[in-house]
Amino acid sequence: MVRPAAAGAASEGASRRGEFRAGDLALLIDRKRRRYLVRLEAGGAFHTHMGILPHADLIGREAGCRVSIAGHRLLALRPTLSDYILESPRVTQVIYPKDLGAILVYGDIYPGARVLEAGLGSGALTTALLRAVGPTGEVVSYETRSEQVPRALSNIRTAVGETPNHSVRLADLYDGILDRGVDRIVLDVPEPWRAVGHAAEALAPGGILLCFLPTVLQVHRLSEELERSPRFDLVETFEVMVRPWHMSRRSARPQHRMVAHTGFITTARLCAAAETAPTDGPHPNAEEEAG
Repeated sequence: MVRPAAAGAASEGASRRGEFRAGDLALLIDRKRRRYLVRLEAGGAFHTHMGILPHADLIGREAGCRVSIAGHRLLALRPTLSDYILESPRVTQVIYPKDLGAILVYGDIYPGARVLEAGLGSGALTTALLRAVGPTGEVVSYETRSEQVPRALSNIRTAVGETPNHSVRLADLYDGILDRGVDRIVLDVPEPWRAVGHAAEALAPGGILLCFLPTVLQVHRLSEELERSPRFDLVETFEVMVRPWHMSRRSARPQHRMVAHTGFITTARLCAAAETAPTDGPHPNAEEEAG
């Protein structure tokens, strides 16, 4: 079991209001909407193709201020969770903010919940889960690649500060789940159907299993396994697509580029086993499919 070390410097999770301080993250946005994520340091400087911005020009000023680099004006803000996830260093593909939001809502991640996740990746999903469960909740991450853990923990610590309620198990979820009585299980692994039986043993009654998968073939395999399980019910799958719009005085139109399909979200509830065995009769969705 790996527990994150305490953060030595000030972190973004420690200060969300007031003036910028040394150790805070600042998001700089230029007139072309290019974004730069900067950690402020006493005596530090931000180097860019426009010139050099001393960190002292930001430290002590309020979020939302504007600064200049050789005549170029930049807007300085505290990064949102979405900003941080998209701009932070990563060693794996992260789950997009649009999917993270759906995972938190449809997975019903609430303050005080005990959540188990796999795998850790670059820590984007873990960060969102920790913010959702709050200091009274708990997040346990299963990860098989030990070399990725330090970077992920660094990203998490930068976003939410110290996390004594987060622990990492260097273990293969497919071999079994050691934890019991967890409220939610969130899986971002290639073959979650191999963990369905383990999830049924680990979840508390009425708990939710949520899986994020990139391809429909994986989803189909998972759905088959969930439908065969006597303990899971209310199996649902959906995807989230976000289409941004361009707005100006003379036009209103969809932007030419959008983040369409990124993955499928499948949820299932742990219920008491059905009293009667499944039959070979029509599938519950047969009428809908025929229509």
